Amino acid sequence: MTTSNHLITSVNVGIDVGKAQLDIHLHEPYLYCSVLNTPDGIARALKWLDQYPITRIVIEATGRYEQLFVEAALDHRLPVIVINPLLIRRYAGAIGQLAKTDQIDCWLIAQYAAVIQPQVRKHKSKNIIRIKDLLARRRQVIEMTTMEKNRYQIMPSFLKPDIKRLIEHLKSQRLKLDKQIEQQVEREESWRHKRDILQSMPGVGPVVVSTLLGDLPELGQLNNKQIAALTGVAPYNRDSGKLRGKRRISGGRASVRTTLFMAVLSAVQHNPVIKAFYLRLVAAGKHKKVALTACIRKMITMLNAMVRDDKMWQTNIA
Repeated sequence: MTTSNHLITSVNVGIDVGKAQLDIHLHEPYLYCSVLNTPDGIARALKWLDQYPITRIVIEATGRYEQLFVEAALDHRLPVIVINPLLIRRYAGAIGQLAKTDQIDCWLIAQYAAVIQPQVRKHKSKNIIRIKDLLARRRQVIEMTTMEKNRYQIMPSFLKPDIKRLIEHLKSQRLKLDKQIEQQVEREESWRHKRDILQSMPGVGPVVVSTLLGDLPELGQLNNKQIAALTGVAPYNRDSGKLRGKRRISGGRASVRTTLFMAVLSAVQHNPVIKAFYLRLVAAGKHKKVALTACIRKMITMLNAMVRDDKMWQTNIA
């Protein structure tokens, strides 16, 4: 590690995360260091970074190994951006960077930070991070429950009692998580009013609200096309020359889209606006899955408008 360069006014940082270590590159002064991915190692890294005017720190989402550094950096009031590793890989391909080592990777991330300049968003409170962790665990429990239910159908009868007990245990875990999520949301003062607005729409329950507030903080701040794209339900053209391909959805935040898919199954039964829209699409010959995707798009744009305009649900809001 080296001393600071006071002539530099803006520094972009890239961090390659491993289970055991963090490789850190400072783009503008072109400096590198490696520390252990432990509280002591992170404290050492933060002390080094304190010497520089940090504009942004870009770090990849790598199976939660980045979480210890991110939380420490946020406590240190540093501008941290956790980014999808796919974006870094695409950037590497675009500039023809094929070689791959930990040191090269952190240099590449730092260059991405300096060239692309991803936006530094408002830091989430520790309570919001906790809610997101609870939501992630809830999704895991639901996935495990689904797998065990499938096994129950195919396994021999002498194994079914054990599988059934495990399913019951997973169910109790889900209920426990639902209660914890509800309690944490109640403590998040900045979410309470938005929660009431979102839950006023028929078909939108507490888990959907928590997911939207935690994983889609831009809700109410973007236009309809932008919020649909961020959710991953905006159709994109696949045209080239005379070829006219099918429009398909792509990208977006999977956790939000999956949760909304479950919500729309309820909405097509209990929400008069969504139900009428779904039936109209099906009657027009649309495949049911296509119709449900369109309903998700309609639902998220309506919720976006409700939060933006600070209005509760009304049947004429569409």
